[in-house]
Amino acid sequence: MKMVRLDDTLYKQIVGSMRFLCNSKPDLSYGVGLVSRFMCNPKKSHTLAAKRLLRYVQGTTHYGVFFPVKRQEAELEMVGFADSDYSGDLVEGKSTSEYFN
Repeated sequence: MKMVRLDDTLYKQIVGSMRFLCNSKPDLSYGVGLVSRFMCNPKKSHTLAAKRLLRYVQGTTHYGVFFPVKRQEAELEMVGFADSDYSGDLVEGKSTSEYFN
């Protein structure tokens, strides 16, 4: 059985780009955090997961946190918190969460 060698550099570029997107799309944080764990030795399944996240991004381009260019005096402030996996890391017992202000 022949092992297919994946392009590590391309995988790292995709994951790095998605990590940048997490600033305006906090709903990506959990999935991007998961695929980020395999940056050193990505397998085909990790690449497929990253591609699925890219398809999600493509389908939700009109959602997210948008930062205005100029602040107005009568501006509303939005503060949010999301716990996206409810302490789902069974090994370390940590929760994946996001806070923005």
